Amino acid sequence: MEGGVRLTGGQRALIRDSWRRLRGSPEQHGLVLFTRLFDLDPDLLPLFQYNCKQFASPQECLSAPEFLDHIRKVMLVIDAAVSHLENLSCLEEYLCNLGKKHQAVGVKIESFSTVGESLLYMLEKCLGTAFSPEVQEAWSKLYSAVVNAMQRGWDALPEGE
Repeated sequence: MEGGVRLTGGQRALIRDSWRRLRGSPEQHGLVLFTRLFDLDPDLLPLFQYNCKQFASPQECLSAPEFLDHIRKVMLVIDAAVSHLENLSCLEEYLCNLGKKHQAVGVKIESFSTVGESLLYMLEKCLGTAFSPEVQEAWSKLYSAVVNAMQRGWDALPEGE
């Protein structure tokens, strides 16, 4: 799955160590990530609708129980990627399907760069001085591998073709 992205043993260790510091508060850290995402691209807010209800503001969305459930799911995907650093290819099918689901609800591939920027922002804010250039590079590489797999879900032909 890595799509040309190769993590060194040292990078895998940096990712594991930094994630270990954060994994105890996934909702709190996910709120930092999504707050930043909506700051960077408020046009993403309409993509999040539950029971046909559109949110009037990012704050309303960020406090909705359904959205908090979405945050938990996103953090679980990150956790799965960290847990499978030695063999990211085992997540290929799951991530391709996740890409298809995102495409179906109107997410544009270009938005993933903003999500990546928001992820790095969250890591920087939550890790503080432990967020080094090396940690940033390692996470950037991991995120690229995940997005590349999700993007292959976009590129896959529909069933039956």
